[in-house]
Amino acid sequence: MKTMNVGCDFLQHFASGTLVQGTEGVSNNVTGEMTPYAKGEGLSAEMQTYYSDYLIDNAEPYLAHDLFAQKHRIPKGAKTISFRKYDPLPKRMTPITEGVTPDGQNLRVSVVEATVAQYGGYVELTDLLLLSAVDNNLCMATKLLGAQAGRTLDTISREVLAGGTNVQYGENAVSARYLLTGGKTSGNHYLTVDCIRRAVRFLKSQNAEKINGSYVAIIHPDVSYDLMNDPSWKYPNQYADPAHIFEGEIGKIEGVRFIESCEAKIFHADDLASDSRTLTVNGAVATSHYVKFDGSKAGVAAGELEGRWVLINGQRAYVGANTAEALTLYTDSTKTLIMPISCEDNVVIYPGEAGAEGRDVYATLILGDNAYGTTQLGGEGLQHIVKQLGSAGTSDPLNQRATVGWKANKVTVRLVEAFMVRIETASTFESGAN
Repeated sequence: MKTMNVGCDFLQHFASGTLVQGTEGVSNNVTGEMTPYAKGEGLSAEMQTYYSDYLIDNAEPYLAHDLFAQKHRIPKGAKTISFRKYDPLPKRMTPITEGVTPDGQNLRVSVVEATVAQYGGYVELTDLLLLSAVDNNLCMATKLLGAQAGRTLDTISREVLAGGTNVQYGENAVSARYLLTGGKTSGNHYLTVDCIRRAVRFLKSQNAEKINGSYVAIIHPDVSYDLMNDPSWKYPNQYADPAHIFEGEIGKIEGVRFIESCEAKIFHADDLASDSRTLTVNGAVATSHYVKFDGSKAGVAAGELEGRWVLINGQRAYVGANTAEALTLYTDSTKTLIMPISCEDNVVIYPGEAGAEGRDVYATLILGDNAYGTTQLGGEGLQHIVKQLGSAGTSDPLNQRATVGWKANKVTVRLVEAFMVRIETASTFESGAN
Protein backbone atom coordinates (compact mmCIF):
# COMPACT_ATOMS: atom_id res chain seq x y z
CA MET A 1 0.00 0.00 0.00
CA LYS A 2 1.29 3.46 -0.87
CA THR A 3 1.93 5.82 1.98
CA MET A 4 0.05 9.07 2.12
CA ASN A 5 3.20 11.21 1.88
CA VAL A 6 4.63 9.44 -1.13
CA GLY A 7 1.25 9.32 -2.85
CA CYS A 8 0.48 13.01 -2.42
CA ASP A 9 4.00 14.08 -3.36
CA PHE A 10 3.70 12.11 -6.56
CA LEU A 11 0.26 13.40 -7.30
CA GLN A 12 1.30 16.96 -6.49
CA HIS A 13 4.07 16.64 -9.06
CA PHE A 14 1.59 15.77 -11.74
CA ALA A 15 -1.04 18.20 -10.46
CA SER A 16 1.48 21.04 -10.76
CA GLY A 17 2.43 19.99 -14.28
CA THR A 18 0.37 19.91 -17.43
CA LEU A 19 -1.94 16.95 -17.22
CA VAL A 20 -4.28 17.39 -14.26
CA GLN A 21 -5.36 20.91 -13.38
CA GLY A 22 -7.46 22.91 -15.78
CA THR A 23 -8.18 22.79 -19.45
CA GLU A 24 -6.34 23.89 -22.57
CA GLY A 25 -4.73 27.34 -22.41
CA VAL A 26 -5.09 27.82 -18.62
CA SER A 27 -2.03 28.91 -16.68
CA ASN A 28 -1.02 26.46 -13.92
CA ASN A 29 -0.89 28.19 -10.52
CA VAL A 30 2.22 26.31 -9.37
CA THR A 31 4.42 26.26 -12.47
CA GLY A 32 3.02 29.18 -14.40
CA GLU A 33 2.96 26.99 -17.52
CA MET A 34 0.12 27.05 -20.02
CA THR A 35 -1.59 23.67 -20.15
CA PRO A 36 -1.46 22.08 -23.61
CA TYR A 37 -3.75 19.29 -22.37
CA ALA A 38 -6.39 19.17 -25.07
CA LYS A 39 -10.08 19.27 -24.29
CA GLY A 40 -11.26 15.93 -23.10
CA GLU A 41 -13.11 14.19 -20.35
CA GLY A 42 -10.41 12.38 -18.47
CA LEU A 43 -6.79 11.91 -17.48
CA SER A 44 -4.00 10.33 -19.42
CA ALA A 45 -3.87 6.53 -19.24
CA GLU A 46 -0.89 6.67 -16.87
CA MET A 47 -2.56 9.15 -14.54
CA GLN A 48 -5.90 7.34 -14.64
CA THR A 49 -4.21 4.13 -13.55
CA TYR A 50 -2.40 5.89 -10.72
CA TYR A 51 -5.43 7.73 -9.41
CA SER A 52 -7.56 4.58 -9.66
CA ASP A 53 -4.97 2.70 -7.60
CA TYR A 54 -4.87 5.57 -5.13
CA LEU A 55 -8.66 5.47 -4.80
CA ILE A 56 -8.57 1.74 -4.11
CA ASP A 57 -5.73 2.16 -1.60
CA ASN A 58 -7.88 4.59 0.37
CA ALA A 59 -10.93 2.34 0.16
CA GLU A 60 -9.31 -0.92 1.25
CA PRO A 61 -8.67 -0.11 4.96
CA TYR A 62 -12.42 0.25 5.47
CA LEU A 63 -13.34 -3.14 3.99
CA ALA A 64 -13.20 -5.26 7.15
CA HIS A 65 -16.33 -7.16 6.14
CA ASP A 66 -14.79 -8.16 2.80
CA LEU A 67 -11.53 -9.52 4.21
CA PHE A 68 -12.61 -13.14 4.58
CA ALA A 69 -14.96 -13.55 1.65
CA GLN A 70 -14.67 -15.79 -1.36
CA LYS A 71 -13.77 -13.05 -3.87
CA HIS A 72 -14.78 -12.86 -7.52
CA ARG A 73 -13.65 -10.39 -10.15
CA ILE A 74 -16.41 -8.69 -12.11
CA PRO A 75 -16.00 -9.32 -15.86
CA LYS A 76 -16.52 -6.31 -18.09
CA GLY A 77 -20.21 -5.85 -18.85
CA ALA A 78 -21.32 -8.58 -16.40
CA LYS A 79 -24.55 -8.03 -14.47
CA THR A 80 -24.54 -11.29 -12.51
CA ILE A 81 -21.81 -13.14 -10.60
CA SER A 82 -21.76 -16.90 -10.00
CA PHE A 83 -20.45 -18.00 -6.62
CA ARG A 84 -19.74 -21.69 -6.09
CA LYS A 85 -20.14 -23.75 -2.97
CA TYR A 86 -18.93 -27.32 -2.71
CA ASP A 87 -20.76 -29.95 -0.70
CA PRO A 88 -18.55 -32.06 1.59
CA LEU A 89 -17.79 -35.56 0.43
CA PRO A 90 -19.44 -38.35 2.47
CA LYS A 91 -17.39 -40.84 4.47
CA ARG A 92 -16.22 -44.00 2.64
CA MET A 93 -16.95 -46.80 5.11
CA THR A 94 -16.88 -49.80 2.73
CA PRO A 95 -13.55 -51.68 2.75
CA ILE A 96 -11.73 -51.80 -0.58
CA THR A 97 -11.56 -55.26 -2.18
CA GLU A 98 -8.06 -56.31 -3.18
CA GLY A 99 -7.45 -55.72 -6.87
CA VAL A 100 -10.84 -54.07 -7.41
CA THR A 101 -11.01 -50.32 -8.12
CA PRO A 102 -13.74 -48.75 -6.01
CA ASP A 103 -16.35 -46.44 -7.48
CA GLY A 104 -15.30 -42.83 -7.78
CA GLN A 105 -17.20 -39.83 -6.54
CA ASN A 106 -18.38 -36.69 -8.20
CA LEU A 107 -17.93 -33.23 -6.81
CA ARG A 108 -21.27 -31.72 -5.91
CA VAL A 109 -21.19 -28.04 -6.74
CA SER A 110 -23.97 -25.57 -6.08
CA VAL A 111 -24.00 -22.28 -7.95
CA VAL A 112 -25.32 -19.16 -6.25
CA GLU A 113 -26.02 -16.38 -8.73
CA ALA A 114 -26.21 -12.79 -7.54
CA THR A 115 -26.98 -9.60 -9.40
CA VAL A 116 -24.51 -6.76 -9.00
CA ALA A 117 -25.76 -3.30 -8.10
CA GLN A 118 -24.07 0.01 -8.83
CA TYR A 119 -23.08 2.67 -6.32
CA GLY A 120 -21.16 5.91 -6.60
CA GLY A 121 -20.45 9.45 -5.54
CA TYR A 122 -18.61 12.53 -6.77
CA VAL A 123 -17.52 16.05 -5.83
CA GLU A 124 -17.41 19.19 -7.93
CA LEU A 125 -14.23 21.24 -8.29
CA THR A 126 -14.57 24.81 -9.59
CA ASP A 127 -12.08 26.50 -11.88
CA LEU A 128 -11.33 29.10 -9.21
CA LEU A 129 -10.58 26.40 -6.63
CA LEU A 130 -8.28 24.55 -9.03
CA LEU A 131 -6.41 27.71 -9.99
CA SER A 132 -6.04 29.33 -6.57
CA ALA A 133 -5.69 26.47 -4.09
CA VAL A 134 -2.28 25.54 -2.74
CA ASP A 135 -3.25 21.92 -2.10
CA ASN A 136 -3.68 19.29 -4.77
CA ASN A 137 -7.44 19.14 -4.76
CA LEU A 138 -7.63 16.13 -7.05
CA CYS A 139 -5.47 14.19 -4.62
CA MET A 140 -7.49 15.23 -1.58
CA ALA A 141 -10.81 14.62 -3.32
CA THR A 142 -9.66 11.16 -4.38
CA LYS A 143 -8.53 10.39 -0.83
CA LEU A 144 -11.90 11.39 0.65
CA LEU A 145 -13.87 9.64 -2.09
CA GLY A 146 -11.83 6.48 -1.58
CA ALA A 147 -12.73 6.49 2.10
CA GLN A 148 -16.38 7.11 1.22
CA ALA A 149 -16.34 4.24 -1.28
CA GLY A 150 -14.70 1.91 1.23
CA ARG A 151 -17.22 2.68 3.99
CA THR A 152 -20.11 2.32 1.54
CA LEU A 153 -19.00 -1.02 0.10
CA ASP A 154 -18.10 -2.35 3.55
CA THR A 155 -21.58 -1.49 4.84
CA ILE A 156 -23.18 -3.33 1.92
CA SER A 157 -21.30 -6.50 2.89
CA ARG A 158 -21.95 -5.93 6.60
CA GLU A 159 -25.72 -5.72 6.13
CA VAL A 160 -25.72 -9.01 4.22
CA LEU A 161 -23.70 -10.76 6.93
CA ALA A 162 -25.81 -9.24 9.71
CA GLY A 163 -28.84 -10.93 8.16
CA GLY A 164 -27.47 -14.42 8.81
CA THR A 165 -29.77 -16.97 10.40
CA ASN A 166 -27.44 -18.24 13.16
CA VAL A 167 -27.59 -15.85 16.10
CA GLN A 168 -26.72 -16.01 19.79
CA TYR A 169 -28.07 -13.51 22.30
CA GLY A 170 -25.37 -13.01 24.89
CA GLU A 171 -24.67 -16.26 26.72
CA ASN A 172 -28.03 -17.66 25.62
CA ALA A 173 -29.54 -16.01 28.69
CA VAL A 174 -32.31 -14.43 26.60
CA SER A 175 -34.14 -15.44 23.45
CA ALA A 176 -34.52 -12.15 21.58
CA ARG A 177 -32.67 -8.91 20.87
CA TYR A 178 -35.13 -6.69 22.70
CA LEU A 179 -34.41 -8.54 25.96
CA LEU A 180 -30.68 -7.74 26.03
CA THR A 181 -29.79 -5.49 28.95
CA GLY A 182 -26.81 -3.38 29.94
CA GLY A 183 -25.75 -0.59 32.26
CA LYS A 184 -27.09 -2.26 35.38
CA THR A 185 -25.26 -3.37 38.51
CA SER A 186 -25.62 -7.02 37.50
CA GLY A 187 -27.13 -9.22 34.84
CA ASN A 188 -25.63 -7.32 31.91
CA HIS A 189 -25.51 -9.09 28.58
CA TYR A 190 -21.99 -8.17 27.47
CA LEU A 191 -19.69 -10.20 25.23
CA THR A 192 -17.87 -12.83 27.27
CA VAL A 193 -15.48 -15.69 26.64
CA ASP A 194 -18.38 -18.09 27.09
CA CYS A 195 -20.18 -16.40 24.18
CA ILE A 196 -17.13 -17.04 22.01
CA ARG A 197 -16.87 -20.67 23.15
CA ARG A 198 -20.50 -21.26 22.18
CA ALA A 199 -19.98 -19.80 18.72
CA VAL A 200 -16.81 -21.84 18.17
CA ARG A 201 -18.58 -25.01 19.32
CA PHE A 202 -21.30 -24.38 16.74
CA LEU A 203 -18.84 -23.77 13.89
CA LYS A 204 -16.86 -26.89 14.76
CA SER A 205 -20.05 -28.96 14.87
CA GLN A 206 -20.81 -27.77 11.33
CA ASN A 207 -17.30 -28.70 10.11
CA ALA A 208 -16.64 -25.08 9.23
CA GLU A 209 -13.04 -24.74 8.05
CA LYS A 210 -10.74 -22.24 9.72
CA ILE A 211 -9.02 -19.29 8.04
CA ASN A 212 -5.23 -19.58 8.35
CA GLY A 213 -5.65 -21.88 11.34
CA SER A 214 -8.27 -19.84 13.23
CA TYR A 215 -11.81 -18.64 13.04
CA VAL A 216 -12.08 -14.87 12.67
CA ALA A 217 -14.39 -12.30 14.20
CA ILE A 218 -15.37 -8.74 13.30
CA ILE A 219 -15.98 -6.75 16.46
CA HIS A 220 -16.84 -3.17 17.39
CA PRO A 221 -14.38 -1.28 19.68
CA ASP A 222 -17.15 -0.80 22.26
CA VAL A 223 -17.50 -4.57 22.50
CA SER A 224 -13.81 -5.47 22.41
CA TYR A 225 -13.41 -3.38 25.56
CA ASP A 226 -15.62 -5.86 27.40
CA LEU A 227 -13.64 -8.84 26.17
CA MET A 228 -10.01 -7.75 26.38
CA ASN A 229 -9.86 -7.77 30.19
CA ASP A 230 -10.07 -11.56 30.23
CA PRO A 231 -6.72 -13.06 31.35
CA SER A 232 -6.70 -15.53 28.43
CA TRP A 233 -6.73 -12.71 25.88
CA LYS A 234 -3.63 -12.64 23.63
CA TYR A 235 -2.34 -9.73 21.59
CA PRO A 236 -1.11 -10.31 18.01
CA ASN A 237 2.57 -10.06 18.95
CA GLN A 238 2.04 -13.03 21.28
CA TYR A 239 0.86 -15.46 18.61
CA ALA A 240 1.41 -14.15 15.07
CA ASP A 241 4.24 -13.15 12.78
CA PRO A 242 3.84 -9.39 12.10
CA ALA A 243 3.77 -10.15 8.39
CA HIS A 244 0.68 -12.31 8.82
CA ILE A 245 -1.46 -10.01 10.97
CA PHE A 246 -4.80 -9.07 9.39
CA GLU A 247 -5.70 -5.43 8.81
CA GLY A 248 -7.27 -4.20 12.08
CA GLU A 249 -6.40 -7.34 14.08
CA ILE A 250 -6.33 -6.72 17.83
CA GLY A 251 -6.01 -10.13 19.46
CA LYS A 252 -7.07 -13.74 19.87
CA ILE A 253 -9.07 -15.82 22.34
CA GLU A 254 -10.56 -19.33 22.21
CA GLY A 255 -9.06 -19.91 18.77
CA VAL A 256 -10.72 -16.79 17.27
CA ARG A 257 -8.74 -13.87 15.84
CA PHE A 258 -10.52 -10.54 16.27
CA ILE A 259 -10.65 -7.76 13.68
CA GLU A 260 -11.78 -4.45 15.12
CA SER A 261 -13.94 -2.13 13.03
CA CYS A 262 -15.98 0.96 13.90
CA GLU A 263 -18.29 -0.15 11.06
CA ALA A 264 -19.33 -3.34 12.85
CA LYS A 265 -23.12 -3.67 12.98
CA ILE A 266 -25.04 -1.82 15.69
CA PHE A 267 -28.79 -2.30 16.03
CA HIS A 268 -29.87 1.16 17.11
CA ALA A 269 -33.37 2.35 17.94
CA ASP A 270 -34.15 5.91 16.87
CA ASP A 271 -35.86 8.31 19.26
CA LEU A 272 -39.64 8.10 19.35
CA ALA A 273 -40.09 11.88 19.25
CA SER A 274 -37.98 14.72 17.92
CA ASP A 275 -37.00 15.86 21.41
CA SER A 276 -37.44 12.65 23.38
CA ARG A 277 -36.12 9.12 23.20
CA THR A 278 -39.09 7.76 25.15
CA LEU A 279 -42.79 8.46 25.59
CA THR A 280 -45.16 7.84 28.50
CA VAL A 281 -48.42 5.92 28.80
CA ASN A 282 -51.32 8.23 29.58
CA GLY A 283 -53.69 6.24 31.77
CA ALA A 284 -53.67 2.65 33.00
CA VAL A 285 -54.31 -0.04 30.37
CA ALA A 286 -56.27 -3.19 31.18
CA THR A 287 -55.49 -5.67 28.41
CA SER A 288 -56.02 -3.65 25.25
CA HIS A 289 -54.16 -3.02 22.02
CA TYR A 290 -55.16 0.64 22.15
CA VAL A 291 -52.72 2.53 24.35
CA LYS A 292 -53.07 6.23 25.11
CA PHE A 293 -49.81 8.16 25.37
CA ASP A 294 -48.43 11.68 25.68
CA GLY A 295 -47.88 12.07 21.95
CA SER A 296 -49.34 15.57 21.56
CA LYS A 297 -47.17 16.90 24.38
CA ALA A 298 -44.08 15.43 22.73
CA GLY A 299 -45.04 16.70 19.28
CA VAL A 300 -45.77 13.29 17.71
CA ALA A 301 -47.93 13.64 14.59
CA ALA A 302 -50.60 11.19 13.46
CA GLY A 303 -49.01 8.30 11.55
CA GLU A 304 -45.48 9.28 12.56
CA LEU A 305 -44.87 6.10 14.59
CA GLU A 306 -46.60 3.71 12.18
CA GLY A 307 -44.20 0.90 11.30
CA ARG A 308 -42.10 1.34 14.46
CA TRP A 309 -41.62 -1.18 17.25
CA VAL A 310 -42.11 -0.17 20.86
CA LEU A 311 -41.46 -1.69 24.28
CA ILE A 312 -44.18 -1.23 26.90
CA ASN A 313 -43.87 -2.91 30.28
CA GLY A 314 -41.32 -5.35 28.83
CA GLN A 315 -43.62 -6.34 25.93
CA ARG A 316 -42.62 -5.66 22.33
CA ALA A 317 -45.33 -4.53 19.92
CA TYR A 318 -45.63 -3.26 16.35
CA VAL A 319 -47.30 0.12 15.85
CA GLY A 320 -49.90 -0.43 13.14
CA ALA A 321 -51.29 3.10 13.44
CA ASN A 322 -51.13 6.10 15.72
CA THR A 323 -52.81 9.39 16.40
CA ALA A 324 -51.26 12.11 18.51
CA GLU A 325 -53.03 10.55 21.50
CA ALA A 326 -53.05 6.75 21.04
CA LEU A 327 -51.17 3.75 19.60
CA THR A 328 -52.77 0.75 17.87
CA LEU A 329 -50.57 -2.27 18.55
CA TYR A 330 -50.09 -5.59 16.73
CA THR A 331 -47.80 -8.59 17.10
CA ASP A 332 -45.96 -7.95 13.82
CA SER A 333 -46.00 -5.99 10.55
CA THR A 334 -48.74 -8.16 9.01
CA LYS A 335 -51.22 -6.53 11.44
CA THR A 336 -53.20 -9.75 11.58
CA LEU A 337 -52.93 -10.31 15.34
CA ILE A 338 -53.47 -7.65 17.95
CA MET A 339 -51.00 -7.23 20.83
CA PRO A 340 -52.85 -6.85 24.15
CA ILE A 341 -50.97 -4.70 26.64
CA SER A 342 -51.54 -4.32 30.38
CA CYS A 343 -49.75 -1.57 32.25
CA GLU A 344 -50.05 1.18 34.83
CA ASP A 345 -50.29 4.89 34.19
CA ASN A 346 -47.02 6.70 33.36
CA VAL A 347 -45.21 3.55 32.25
CA VAL A 348 -42.31 4.45 29.94
CA ILE A 349 -42.61 3.57 26.24
CA TYR A 350 -39.19 2.72 24.76
CA PRO A 351 -38.19 2.27 21.12
CA GLY A 352 -38.26 -1.45 20.36
CA GLU A 353 -35.83 -1.98 17.48
CA ALA A 354 -32.85 -2.70 19.72
CA GLY A 355 -32.31 -3.97 23.27
CA ALA A 356 -34.17 -3.60 26.54
CA GLU A 357 -35.08 0.02 27.28
CA GLY A 358 -34.02 0.95 23.77
CA ARG A 359 -30.38 0.14 24.44
CA ASP A 360 -28.01 -0.33 21.49
CA VAL A 361 -27.21 -3.92 20.54
CA TYR A 362 -23.88 -4.86 18.93
CA ALA A 363 -23.29 -7.69 16.48
CA THR A 364 -20.01 -9.63 16.62
CA LEU A 365 -19.57 -11.87 13.58
CA ILE A 366 -17.65 -15.17 13.96
CA LEU A 367 -16.70 -16.55 10.53
CA GLY A 368 -15.31 -19.72 9.00
CA ASP A 369 -13.78 -20.08 5.56
CA ASN A 370 -16.01 -19.77 2.46
CA ALA A 371 -18.97 -18.61 4.52
CA TYR A 372 -19.75 -15.83 2.05
CA GLY A 373 -18.66 -14.29 -1.21
CA THR A 374 -18.21 -10.80 -2.57
CA THR A 375 -16.87 -8.94 -5.60
CA GLN A 376 -13.36 -7.51 -5.87
CA LEU A 377 -12.41 -3.85 -6.15
CA GLY A 378 -10.23 -4.32 -9.22
CA GLY A 379 -11.43 -4.12 -12.81
CA GLU A 380 -15.11 -3.22 -12.93
CA GLY A 381 -15.39 -3.36 -9.13
CA LEU A 382 -14.33 0.22 -8.36
CA GLN A 383 -13.59 2.97 -10.87
CA HIS A 384 -12.14 6.47 -10.54
CA ILE A 385 -13.82 8.99 -12.86
CA VAL A 386 -12.52 12.48 -13.62
CA LYS A 387 -14.29 15.02 -15.84
CA GLN A 388 -12.10 17.99 -16.78
CA LEU A 389 -13.21 21.63 -16.94
CA GLY A 390 -15.41 22.08 -19.98
CA SER A 391 -15.93 18.37 -20.61
CA ALA A 392 -19.68 18.84 -20.07
CA GLY A 393 -19.88 20.88 -23.28
CA THR A 394 -22.79 23.32 -23.42
CA SER A 395 -23.70 22.43 -19.81
CA ASP A 396 -20.42 24.06 -18.78
CA PRO A 397 -20.00 26.82 -21.40
CA LEU A 398 -17.41 28.79 -19.40
CA ASN A 399 -15.29 25.78 -18.31
CA GLN A 400 -16.13 26.42 -14.66
CA ARG A 401 -16.74 22.92 -13.31
CA ALA A 402 -14.74 19.74 -13.09
CA THR A 403 -15.78 16.62 -11.21
CA VAL A 404 -14.03 13.68 -9.63
CA GLY A 405 -15.92 10.63 -8.43
CA TRP A 406 -16.15 6.89 -8.00
CA LYS A 407 -18.46 4.21 -9.30
CA ALA A 408 -18.60 0.65 -8.01
CA ASN A 409 -20.31 -2.59 -8.93
CA LYS A 410 -20.92 -4.65 -5.82
CA VAL A 411 -22.71 -7.72 -4.53
CA THR A 412 -22.19 -9.85 -1.42
CA VAL A 413 -23.97 -13.12 -0.68
CA ARG A 414 -24.03 -15.56 2.22
CA LEU A 415 -23.00 -18.96 0.84
CA VAL A 416 -23.07 -21.31 3.84
CA GLU A 417 -25.16 -20.11 6.77
CA ALA A 418 -23.68 -22.79 9.02
CA PHE A 419 -20.21 -21.30 8.65
CA MET A 420 -21.05 -18.02 10.41
CA VAL A 421 -22.49 -16.97 13.76
CA ARG A 422 -23.72 -13.55 14.86
CA ILE A 423 -23.41 -12.83 18.59
CA GLU A 424 -25.66 -9.99 19.74
CA THR A 425 -24.79 -8.29 23.02
CA ALA A 426 -24.99 -5.02 24.87
CA SER A 427 -21.85 -3.08 25.74
CA THR A 428 -20.44 -1.03 28.57
CA PHE A 429 -20.13 1.85 26.11
CA GLU A 430 -23.28 2.66 24.27
CA SER A 431 -24.63 5.84 22.69
CA GLY A 432 -28.29 5.04 23.33
CA ALA A 433 -27.96 4.05 26.99
CA ASN A 434 -30.77 4.92 29.35
